[in-house]
Amino acid sequence: MRDVGSREREKAMPTISLFYGILIQMYFYDDKKHSSPHIHAEYGEHHSSIAIEDGAVLAGSLPSAKMKLVQAWIEIHREDLMADWKLAVAGEPVFKIEPLK
Repeated sequence: MRDVGSREREKAMPTISLFYGILIQMYFYDDKKHSSPHIHAEYGEHHSSIAIEDGAVLAGSLPSAKMKLVQAWIEIHREDLMADWKLAVAGEPVFKIEPLK
């Protein structure tokens, strides 16, 4: 059973996909620090903010092979990610997106 803290974090930053050990999340109301639409990717102790528009790294880092997977996934799902971004910045629930296979 997850603790209350992890449930609260999930509400603030829901997981939209998980593949190859990479957790993909999007914060609610997250258009202040990085104004461009972006996702947060986490792999082990590595964290990165990545632009949806072009896959550019805005902050942090991932191992090179994992970053390439995330960038490929963004390219495939850009339209769905932009729809989720619009929901998230408005504080609305986001949709899960198909993982990379």
